[in-house]
Amino acid sequence: MFVAASTLCWPDMELQAAIELLQDLDFTAVEIAIQESVGPAKPGDLLHDETRAVQVLRASHRMDISGYRLELATTGEEHYEQFHAMCRIAKATKVVNISVPSAEKGTPFNEEVEHLKRLVAIAEGEGVRLSVRCMLGCLSEDPDTLLVLCNNIDGLGVALDPSVALVASAGNPAVAKAMAAGKGFDQLLKFVTNVQLRDTSKDEFQVSVGQGEIDYGKIVTQLEREKYNRALTVDMSPMPEHDHRVELRKLRRLLESLI
Repeated sequence: MFVAASTLCWPDMELQAAIELLQDLDFTAVEIAIQESVGPAKPGDLLHDETRAVQVLRASHRMDISGYRLELATTGEEHYEQFHAMCRIAKATKVVNISVPSAEKGTPFNEEVEHLKRLVAIAEGEGVRLSVRCMLGCLSEDPDTLLVLCNNIDGLGVALDPSVALVASAGNPAVAKAMAAGKGFDQLLKFVTNVQLRDTSKDEFQVSVGQGEIDYGKIVTQLEREKYNRALTVDMSPMPEHDHRVELRKLRRLLESLI
């Protein structure tokens, strides 16, 4: 295992500035977010010119790229074409992992299965591993639903976010029951390809490191049992009342002490 940081830790910065700042904080690996909604790298700016995109992303060569966090605004065939382009870029930049969001809650399950199967087939054709991210308000907020997706789609991985299960348990009886029974996301560990981390309480998705309920030691121990050897990704947004550099450094040091 190794510690990485997401470029979304500095969502309002230019890509290279965000990477340089993370490097100044002694991170050695970075997850690059490529999404239209927020963050320094937009799919619309990168995917129309794959050669330039490779050059831009390779400029982070001083840090290892642990993966790409992708969120496309397109639909239909254009969506799959853009995803294929991103897989080619990942291959050219020697990045194995791409994570994508799942559909919103209420989306027909079979429709989501077919969509993710198609993405997995495209990704595997370029030597890329596709993972679906745990996200609030999406099908993937429920660990049981995620498990069914993984069992139905060969090759699909999970970008695990323990904060999602903790917060979802406050408003989702099924998730709360699983957490109370000690199951939580344990059943998903064999599918995990990335882990997104911050500190969280049941009332707030992100709190100062040490003020929440995330048991980092337990998470690391469980992952070690599954012989997990990939990134523990610090994924924290700036909080106005706290020094963001201090928070990032604090979580990096905590995670490094556990591995």
